Amino acid sequence: MAETTELSFRNKTALAPMVRCGTLPMRLLALDYGADIVYCEELIDIKMAQCNRIVNEELETVDYVAPDGRVMFRTCSREKDRVVFQMGTADPQRALTVAQLVQDDVAAIDVNMGCPKEYSTKGGMGAALLSDPDKIETILTTLVNGLSKPVTCKIRVLPSLEDTVRLVRRIERTGVSAIAVHGRMKEERNQQPVHCDYIQAVAEAVSIPVLANGGSLDLVKTHSDIAKFREATGACSVMLARAAMWNPSIFCSQGPVSIDEVMEEYIKYAVRYDNHAFNTKYCLCQMLRERLESPMGKLLHAAQTNKEICEAYGMMQYYDEIESELQRRKEGLQKNNINLSHPTLEGDVWIMPVRFERREYPPQITPKMYLLEWSRREKLGQPVYETVQRSQDRGFQSTVAVAEKKYRSTLWEKSKKFAEQAASVVCLRVLGVPEGRVGEDSCGLVNKRKREEENKNGAIQPEDSPPAPELDGRKRHITLSPQKAEEPTNRTCTQPVVNGSHHSQTAS
Repeated sequence: MAETTELSFRNKTALAPMVRCGTLPMRLLALDYGADIVYCEELIDIKMAQCNRIVNEELETVDYVAPDGRVMFRTCSREKDRVVFQMGTADPQRALTVAQLVQDDVAAIDVNMGCPKEYSTKGGMGAALLSDPDKIETILTTLVNGLSKPVTCKIRVLPSLEDTVRLVRRIERTGVSAIAVHGRMKEERNQQPVHCDYIQAVAEAVSIPVLANGGSLDLVKTHSDIAKFREATGACSVMLARAAMWNPSIFCSQGPVSIDEVMEEYIKYAVRYDNHAFNTKYCLCQMLRERLESPMGKLLHAAQTNKEICEAYGMMQYYDEIESELQRRKEGLQKNNINLSHPTLEGDVWIMPVRFERREYPPQITPKMYLLEWSRREKLGQPVYETVQRSQDRGFQSTVAVAEKKYRSTLWEKSKKFAEQAASVVCLRVLGVPEGRVGEDSCGLVNKRKREEENKNGAIQPEDSPPAPELDGRKRHITLSPQKAEEPTNRTCTQPVVNGSHHSQTAS
C-alpha cells in the first residue's frame, strides 16, 4: 500500500461538496469563517481525465484545464492542506488516473456515492453505486492502494438500517479514512426529515470518522446547532451544504456575519481568482434567497460579467485595483521571461493553453507573420498548419509544424484563422522568439514582409484577414467533423474530433 499523509477527519466541520457552489471562492470564504475542511464540487472522472494541469503564474493558482479551455478545477496553496477533491466515477482505473493527476494539489480524494441526480446516476455514478457494493469495494480499494493521500467516500443511507450498516462496514474494510453520511435515502429529497438514527447506527458500527450531513433544513440554522447535530447523530464531525451555501459565516464561532458583508467578501475572491461570472452569479443568488426580487437582486440578475457584478454592488474600485495588480504581475512575469503557462510535450507535440487575443497585437502584425519571417531568416521551410474542427461546437484547433517539430494550443478557437494564430504563439513562445505583441521588441522580424506587401499592395495586409493567393504560399490542412465532411470542399482529411462533455451542473 502507498504511504499515506493523513488529513484528520475527527472533530471537524466541513463544507460539503456542492455542484456550482463548491468552487474556489466559496471554499476560501468557508475557510475564512472557520471551516476545517472544504470539499470541491463533484467533478466527473471522464472530463477530468482529459485535463491538463497548468500552473497559473498570473493568478497564483493550479488549474486543471479541459480541451475546450474551461477550467474544471482551480485551487491555490492556501487550501492545499484542507481541500478534498470529490469525483464522480463508476470506473476504478479511471478514478485512479484522475486521483493520481490531482493528488499533489489536494489533501484527500473523495468518491461521490450519494448524489441522486440523474446526470450522475445514469452513468452508474453517485447514488447508483449504492446498489453495487462490489464496484464500491473495487473503486475504493484501487484508490487506497494507489494513492499517497487519504481516500474517503460520501454515501446516502439505504432503506434498511441493517443494509446500511453492512455496507459501511464493507467500506471501512477497504481502508478509507472517513465516511460522510447524508441521512436520507436516494429517493428522498431535502424537504423530508433527515434520519439521525441511521447516521448514529453507522457511527457506532465503524471505527473510522463519520461526518454527518443533511441537517441544514431543520437542525442546523446557527453555529451552535452544529454541535447539536453532531450529538444527535453520534458522528464525530459535521458536513454542511445548504446552510453554508446560504451564509458561509455559519462556520464562524463568534456568530453570523451579515449576508451583505459575506457577499462582498465572496465577490472579492471571485474577482481575485477570475471565477466564471455564471458561477459567481449563481452563488450570490443562493445567498440573496428571498431578496432576489429586490433592486439588488434585479441588478445581479442583469449582470453578465464579474465587472458588471462589481458595478451592481458598488465595488468597482476593488475591481480596478485587482485588474491593475494582475496586469502588473503579468507584465512582470513577461519581463522576467516567465511564461504565464509552461509548455509541455505531449507525444511529439509541444502544447500550451494559449488563446489568440487580437487586441494584444498591432493592427498589421500577427504571430503568424512573425513565425513566417523567423522561419525565412533561419532558412527553414515555411510553417505548415493542420487544423481540426470539433463537431459539438464548431471549435477549431491547429497544429503548426516548423523544422520537423510540432506546436499546438490546447484551447479551441472560434475560427480557423484564430486557431492558426494560437498555434503560432505556442511555437514562438517555446522557441523564445518575439511574437509581435504591443510593446515587444521585434528584433527586425516582419520588416521584410511588410516592405514586400507594401510594394505589392500599397498597404500592409493583416495576416488574419484573407490573404491574396500570390502572397500566401503556406500549406493549410483542415480535419473536419463528419457533418462538415459531406459538404463540398477542397480541404483534406475527414477524421472526426471526439471530445467529452461535463455533466449538467445542478446543486445536489
